Amino acid sequence: MHKVTMLGTGLIGMFYTMTLHGGRSRDKVTMVYSRTEERASEFAKTWDIDNYTTDMREAIEDPETDVVVIGLPNNLHEEAVNIAAAAGKAILCTKPLGRTAAEAKRMLDTVEKAGVFHGYLEDLVYTPKTLKAIKSTQNGALGKVLWARSRETHPGPHSNWFWDKEISGGGAIIDMGCHCIEISRNFIGKDVRPVEVMCWADTQVHPIEAEDSAVGMVKYANGAIGQFEVSWTFRGGMDLRDEVSGTEGTIWLNHWLRTGFDMFTSVGEGGYVAEKAESDTGWLFPVGDEVGALGYTEMFADMLNAIDDGSKPMEDFYDGYVVNAIMDAAYKSIETKKWEPVELEDWRGSEEADAGVQLKDYDDDHFLVKEEVMPDGTTKLILKEKVGGKIIQKTV
Repeated sequence: MHKVTMLGTGLIGMFYTMTLHGGRSRDKVTMVYSRTEERASEFAKTWDIDNYTTDMREAIEDPETDVVVIGLPNNLHEEAVNIAAAAGKAILCTKPLGRTAAEAKRMLDTVEKAGVFHGYLEDLVYTPKTLKAIKSTQNGALGKVLWARSRETHPGPHSNWFWDKEISGGGAIIDMGCHCIEISRNFIGKDVRPVEVMCWADTQVHPIEAEDSAVGMVKYANGAIGQFEVSWTFRGGMDLRDEVSGTEGTIWLNHWLRTGFDMFTSVGEGGYVAEKAESDTGWLFPVGDEVGALGYTEMFADMLNAIDDGSKPMEDFYDGYVVNAIMDAAYKSIETKKWEPVELEDWRGSEEADAGVQLKDYDDDHFLVKEEVMPDGTTKLILKEKVGGKIIQKTV
């Protein structure tokens, strides 16, 4: 059993606490921190938590807890990590790890120097559909992954601090691009180095300093592309989709607006529909198990089991650091309008890359370009001559 200090009482703190209390059935949040007395007291009462405080250090250093979960605004992550590492606690931090790669690297160095367990709470790589898709990809079902596209859009964050660039570190990219980037990394291979980024972003709707829409491409050393699409301007709820293409197959995932539960009501659903739902009338897309569908259940099971086993979780602070480095390159690309290198002071993956076209023999004299069955039942072959390189076609 783990006794947990929960830092933060917003939506993410609520989802985390719901998951911990309902997950392995032996872990419990026993201390909660909030910046306001009223919110701390209310949250503790709602979730049957024994102790609460408005003092972050007191919450982290509580002698009864062994795990600290950071669900705070982005500008408070580093302070919380420093205190928790000094206290020798296992640390689980929400996304993004930092506002910049430099901030994330300092946190990574801190936990590794202290020798404490560290987990990066990137829930969207833990959804049941995503985990199965990643496993299929790792098993070779798609061949070599060439392209991974991840999209997250909705009408905007639920708390005021998200909209403040100084506190959050950015806009839609720092909020949701971190999800999309890490999803693509898992499909392409986290051992494959991200090389450079091209990104467009703009503030299209909201009166804020940060971007509310962005599209970016991350080029990897093996030639694969990871594409992210994020927006705080999308109307109609939250759109979570992933697509993966490989030399031997394709995967399409739709996580939120097409869950298999569609409902129309002219009078109202009569309660909460789903995160970021904009209406409770008309066509609705309720979610039966929200914490499960968003990956929280599998994420915390992985983290806490890894603590018990003394093993490495699927996502740790190093992953958070790499994601921050990719986002740094994206923000630089927005300014320069050029491909910008991903600057990784510490790269722990492979330096080898299998880039370029994969050649497939048809016979001794030709490479196979494409094979297709035609409407009349014949098979058309597109071939390339090994000597001379001429492209020809052949019907068999």
